[in-house]
Amino acid sequence: MTDETKRRPLEWWGGVEPTINRVGDRYFSQLARNGHRARLSDLDEFARLGLRRLRFPILWEELAPESLDEINWSAVDAQLERLRDLGMAPIGGLVHHGSGPRYTSLIDPQFPEKLAAYAARVAERYPWINAFTPVNEPLTTARFSGLYGHWYPHGRDGFTFGRALLNQCRGTVLAMRAIRSVNPDAALVQTDDLGKTYASARLAYQADFENERRWLTWDLLTGRVGRDHPMWSYLLWLGLEERDIAFFAENPCPPQIVGVNHYVTSERYLDENLRDHPPETHGGNGRDRYADVAAVRVRAEGIAGPEKLLREACERYDLPVAVTEAHLGCTRDEQLRWLKQVWDAARALHSAGFDIRAVTAWSLLGAFDWNSLLTRDENSYEPGAYDLRGPTPRPTAVAQMISTLAAGKQFDHPVLAARGWWERPIRFIEPVAERLGVLTRDACPSTDSLQPFREPNLVEANADARRILITGANGRLARGFKRAAETRGLAVRAMSRRELDITDEKVVIDLLATEKPWAVINCAGFTDIDAAENDEEACRATNALGAELLAASCARHGIPLITFSSDHVFSGDNRSAFAESDHHRPANVYGGSKSMAEEKVFAAHPHSLVLRLGKLLAADAVADSLRMRLQALVRGETVRAANNVRFSISYLHDVVNATLDLLIDGECGVWHLANQGSVTSEELLVSLAELAQLDTNLIESVPLWSLQYPAPRSRNRVLRSERGEILPSLESALHRYVHEAQPFLAKPDQVLAAR
Repeated sequence: MTDETKRRPLEWWGGVEPTINRVGDRYFSQLARNGHRARLSDLDEFARLGLRRLRFPILWEELAPESLDEINWSAVDAQLERLRDLGMAPIGGLVHHGSGPRYTSLIDPQFPEKLAAYAARVAERYPWINAFTPVNEPLTTARFSGLYGHWYPHGRDGFTFGRALLNQCRGTVLAMRAIRSVNPDAALVQTDDLGKTYASARLAYQADFENERRWLTWDLLTGRVGRDHPMWSYLLWLGLEERDIAFFAENPCPPQIVGVNHYVTSERYLDENLRDHPPETHGGNGRDRYADVAAVRVRAEGIAGPEKLLREACERYDLPVAVTEAHLGCTRDEQLRWLKQVWDAARALHSAGFDIRAVTAWSLLGAFDWNSLLTRDENSYEPGAYDLRGPTPRPTAVAQMISTLAAGKQFDHPVLAARGWWERPIRFIEPVAERLGVLTRDACPSTDSLQPFREPNLVEANADARRILITGANGRLARGFKRAAETRGLAVRAMSRRELDITDEKVVIDLLATEKPWAVINCAGFTDIDAAENDEEACRATNALGAELLAASCARHGIPLITFSSDHVFSGDNRSAFAESDHHRPANVYGGSKSMAEEKVFAAHPHSLVLRLGKLLAADAVADSLRMRLQALVRGETVRAANNVRFSISYLHDVVNATLDLLIDGECGVWHLANQGSVTSEELLVSLAELAQLDTNLIESVPLWSLQYPAPRSRNRVLRSERGEILPSLESALHRYVHEAQPFLAKPDQVLAAR
């Protein structure tokens, strides 16, 4: 380590997920979906985080989709000019998981020369840019496009893989040559995903091969792949020409910075026990059949993790190294834990004398549909440092972490007391968990980290960690929070009314002083809408006065408070949905108590977060009227449902996970949490019956008045949010509810068959 390196501080860089990939004849553009090109203000936000460099897309497919003679520079011009004003240096990216415009492809023999011609145009336009990544992750893109068939040209053979890899790497060499003819000092920042492969004893030979192949992008560019290289014979065996392989040794183009992209699931495990893994993971090498799965889900020893893999890269190349992507698509607490672990790993190596330059906060604006590897357009969004689901990008706790660490300060948050899910027993898939004896029931978190986790079998939380206090422990909302918090490694204490009566001021004050929770989630409440009409005093005592006492005590101790309101604070016969800022007009006593609660809570604790919910949908709610009507349909009984009252649904799993994210982000004020869409009681019942394959002819459509409810109901209680529609669609919620509710929706003959 030189004296200059010792003086150079570890930096924070950033990047917006810009992938433009092709599937068949369709192009999937992250930039088109995240709206980044139309918001110069994004760059000001990024600068406020303290980022020194930004991986900046100048993508071939976007700017020159038809011809190099027709390049639209306008959006890029404006953004790069703003970047210069802000003092953030760009790292220009030309192809990001793409195959180029329609006039080329990854296996086009002229792909390298065409890319170089585009690179020359970029360099001429922006001669001041001093760092480039002409092709992002060549090896990963070649695997996805040439071996696995996910992206264009959808190859599933070794030759297509090899041709795509060499084309991208040769294109990088020629692109940098073209760029340096304009700017001789331009640096190459070459990225690729650095995973590691493990395997059973039988498949150790395949793991050894893949652990050598993972270095190919950097080995080719550094000119290491000669006849004595372990991959030389493999590349020839694929059918590639010797002269094409030898090109790199004859024309080395070593990166000035080795860019390591690493994710929790980048490390893989090869397992011949196919029965333990879903069919989509099955594959083979012509000699053995095996499943290729995330090592974190099956390997008892866990994964190597970022520090060990970064060290390997440093020692192999003796070149400066940067983490060029650090991101986790998961809940906010897990995002913070992963990013902090990557930063700590880089900092430890930097302190030990390795030339680690930076950690890149990737996917600053989040990403779309990576849970399907960009093969489907399902609008599945995962936030990053910012959440795009509101009128403007909203900074999350991830942004708070980046800005704090970039300023050289310590970042602490109660959620960091627990280890990430990748280091807890909940990480294991069911068969492995059973073999290891770490779980006792069959509920492991989904391998798709973007979906809500199910109840954990074993929670490993730090007993000394500060807790979240949850009131109303016996209610379905509190039970949902307890399950979600435990799954996420968050320490909680849920207290029933007998343990904590929120209408008793002394009890509330004493308990908060003793427990010292870092947050309070108030789930206590009078929830029987019809009973409230005859017991107005009890309803208001719990919903309004109790919430006020809790808010005042939380304010006194500086504790964040979350409490819940209802769509019943609104009434109206029109069809327009109600937003957070709309005027209250409760139609019943229950709605009036919630309206009063909001006013009193904010007066006592202005920084509280009040969440208004629609009809709460929870499959474990035994006494729930919806559940009872569905069970009546199972028994073949006729059920009546109102056809003229429209409302929103708030699915319990979505509510609790979104609420915990908002809590960690430090949000306050009023927020509507409802699944996107609306239904009448009849539509809801019919939809659920159809999904559960029940007889919808048993559902009788009736007007609301005929049901003779004691409490009046508004004919419209649909919610919308001005702050952000952060819950999934209504359709998604209904599908998941029916899946969760299967045990009580099974017909008697199905139950007997299962037994």
